Amino acid sequence: MPKHVDPEARRRLVVDALFRVVVRDGLQRTSLRAVAAEADLNIGSLRHYFASQHDLMHFAMQSMLDRVSDRLLAHVERIGDLSGHPRPEQLRLAVGLLTELLPLDERRRAEVGVFMDFNAAARSNPAIRDLSRKTAEATRRLVRNVLTRLDAAGTLRPDLDLTLETERLTALLDGLAFSSVLHPEVLAPPTCVDVLARHLDDLSSQGGAP
Repeated sequence: MPKHVDPEARRRLVVDALFRVVVRDGLQRTSLRAVAAEADLNIGSLRHYFASQHDLMHFAMQSMLDRVSDRLLAHVERIGDLSGHPRPEQLRLAVGLLTELLPLDERRRAEVGVFMDFNAAARSNPAIRDLSRKTAEATRRLVRNVLTRLDAAGTLRPDLDLTLETERLTALLDGLAFSSVLHPEVLAPPTCVDVLARHLDDLSSQGGAP
């Protein structure tokens, strides 16, 4: 009897292989043949699930975004209502949530590295450009959600423009993530966390207070 193959499990195996190839070799050197070899499949089997390299890239990026999104949603659920915590704890919880977007360990470093390659490719690849835009919008929604929760708890200064602060904080996260991936010897993970924590503290109603 022919061996039963779970299509979704096979797709996840291929996506994991794709991530490893992109992390190791870069997106520009990633091909269906390289991914098939990494997944220990023949190229024909791979084409059964993905008609083209564009299909593979689109599915892989969406899968990565889903993974990060699921992790963030679980973190948000754990935090709950910030107003039930004292100010220092609110800021600590907010920092902990936002650091899910920073390359503080090997898993997140790989995710940010792959994300950087995908975003660069999205400039000229319509197949993944829409996901790049959706990711930018989703990041801003997350940041706005964190700031809105802190504001509702009375933690932020009352004179802040949350729309502007959303863009400032998003830009800070992007800069920290990209710089740390490109130059980890210059910007270490603990420094990323310290910079983010100081920024949120500066936005708080008692910013700079002990």
